[in-house]
Amino acid sequence: QVQLVESGGGLVQPGGSLRLSCAASGFTFDSYLMRWFRQTPGKEREVIAIVTPTGDMTRYDASVEGRFTISRDNGKNTVDLQLNRLKPEDTAVYYCNAQYESESYWGQGTRVTVSS
Repeated sequence: QVQLVESGGGLVQPGGSLRLSCAASGFTFDSYLMRWFRQTPGKEREVIAIVTPTGDMTRYDASVEGRFTISRDNGKNTVDLQLNRLKPEDTAVYYCNAQYESESYWGQGTRVTVSS
């Protein structure tokens, strides 16, 4: 049974940090491209960070580059997203996604709220 379980969301003040984690099971984790998406009400889910199966390459959306860092541990089947210098506009539900060819799996999401 495929599972992606996100954790680490919460309420944080502007300028603060959070670390999101996604625990994967039920598939060959180190074959999959891993991505973090986020979604706010009324908007489409958008990809913000990508890491290749071996972890050797990462890509970021311009809105988060330099503030967020994606990393993966293929030994633990986890992918993390470090969120630094958070802004109110980072408030969203954050989703973990695993993709390999036509297969795509999603977690249930974890909510991040940036507010003073």
